Amino acid sequence: MPARFVRPLLVTLILTVPAFAQDAPAALPAALLPHDLSPWAMFMAADWVVKGVMIGLAVASLFTWLILVAKVLEILGAKQRMRRTLRAVSQSRTLQEALDATAQQRGAGSILLKAAEEEVRMSWTAIPAAGGDGLKERVASRLARLQAAASRRLSRGTGVLASIGSTAPFVGLFGTVWGIMNAFIGISQAQTTNLAVVAPGIAEALLATAIGLVAAIPAVVIYNVFSRSIAGYRQVLGDTAAAIERLVSRDLDFSHSEAQ
Repeated sequence: MPARFVRPLLVTLILTVPAFAQDAPAALPAALLPHDLSPWAMFMAADWVVKGVMIGLAVASLFTWLILVAKVLEILGAKQRMRRTLRAVSQSRTLQEALDATAQQRGAGSILLKAAEEEVRMSWTAIPAAGGDGLKERVASRLARLQAAASRRLSRGTGVLASIGSTAPFVGLFGTVWGIMNAFIGISQAQTTNLAVVAPGIAEALLATAIGLVAAIPAVVIYNVFSRSIAGYRQVLGDTAAAIERLVSRDLDFSHSEAQ
């Protein structure tokens, strides 16, 4: 080949080979990177175990919000009914007057009043001989058990929130550990540490932890709010029971004064 043709060919090869060398590494990550790294795409690309963890955490989060709506309505209604009953009992002079004032009301306060009235009615004939101390003790014991039952009834469902808040982060962590193990297996099979190979698997694994935190944090906050609200309800319930006991004691004093 004539020299005048060889020299331009060598120059062309020298200029072209480095260009291919520069373009090849840049083209590899673009080919390996997934087209979509959105949460839904990472969920669909995750291992079946990680998918199961994510679905379980999503269901737990749904239960949290359903319990929130149901318990807010229940607690607000119970508090309003209890305050109305307490107001009526506090303004009454006798137990019968309190029963008449709350005849149309419902809730734990009305149950306390009816239980006290029933105990007084069953023990009234024995009061002249035995005195009123035994009646007061029986009324107090009966009201205490009814208070405990009302508190348990209002607290029903909050234990689920406590369980979700305490276990969801660890369930998400399990999904993350499993996903990272699979990511390492993929790295060993691909025989490369290229970020385009490593990043998607680790991102899918970390998504499980993120969903676990999303499920746990609201559950803990809502549980604490409900705990304070139920504690306030118990206080109003205790005030109502104390007011009913005072009415029973007052009725006994009136009966003794009339007997004399």
